[in-house]
Amino acid sequence: MRLAPHPPRDVTPVDRRARRKRAGRGGEELRVPEAEFTSYYGRPILKAPVWRWDIAAYLFTGGLAAGSSLLAAGGQLTCRPALRRAGRVTALGAVTASAYFLIHDLGRPSRFHHMLRVAKPTSPMSVGTWILSAFGPAAGVAAIAEAAPWLPERGVLGLARRVLPPAGQAAGLAAAATAPALATYTGVLLAGTAVPSWHEAYPELPTIFAGSALASGAGVGLIAAPCAQAGPARRMAVAGAALELLGSHSVETRLGLLSEPYRTGRAGRLLRAGRALTAVGVAGALVGRRSRVISALSGGALLAASVATRFGIFHGGVASARDPKYTVVPQRERVRRREAGEG
Repeated sequence: MRLAPHPPRDVTPVDRRARRKRAGRGGEELRVPEAEFTSYYGRPILKAPVWRWDIAAYLFTGGLAAGSSLLAAGGQLTCRPALRRAGRVTALGAVTASAYFLIHDLGRPSRFHHMLRVAKPTSPMSVGTWILSAFGPAAGVAAIAEAAPWLPERGVLGLARRVLPPAGQAAGLAAAATAPALATYTGVLLAGTAVPSWHEAYPELPTIFAGSALASGAGVGLIAAPCAQAGPARRMAVAGAALELLGSHSVETRLGLLSEPYRTGRAGRLLRAGRALTAVGVAGALVGRRSRVISALSGGALLAASVATRFGIFHGGVASARDPKYTVVPQRERVRRREAGEG
């Protein structure tokens, strides 16, 4: 005797008449549950970046070096020695810290040297290594030239005292010419990865990093220079804040689902803090034209805003790589748009 098959106890029996009725109307019964954005063993689809906090710090110090060298060049061309001195010294310190953070992330100093053995224009990392190598010596000569007045007037050191100022002027302008590339190439580097929220923000990241670099350089000038010489720093602060706020607003609104990591979690908190500090810094720079204390506080706010923005962009990209939905949903949307276009 053959027994009639019975459905499992946890499955609701199917009404065949209702099924035939729906089929007659052209309907179809859904038997597959809604998909969940998971992967094998709960692992993310993309491997999250292995970069640590030192790469986020590298992003900040590189921008600070670029902005400070532009500030120094402005002070040099407009005869503002306090701005020139502060910009040159800060640029050297920041690019030294930037090289340290990069080499620390690479693990061995020899790896930085090996990257100089080839030049690949299609590789942002290779281009960035050469930019650092060109910027660093120029910033170093410009900063060392500031020590010329302390040297004796006779002998070999007296010769150095006479040679260093013109050499520093040429080196300062060379560093400033390289600064825009130093400020923006890290944005191109992040956008060239497969990390969803970085890759989709390829038009905005260089703009954000350029504005952040200008704002941080302006912060140095507002802190170090007297009010009578801080005019270029105030103008840099306004220009940098405009670029940074425009780019940040775009990445938080234009990318659809991929904007979400920049609005939530640690990245969202950092970017909101960066916007608030930028607004405070610019307002203080414009209002406190005659107050050294207000100018210094404004400069500190702009530096803190640059740190928060760089770390916010970094953490937003890492968060988008860890959640599968930021990879799956945009891919499905692109497929649907392609099929709709072909249809």
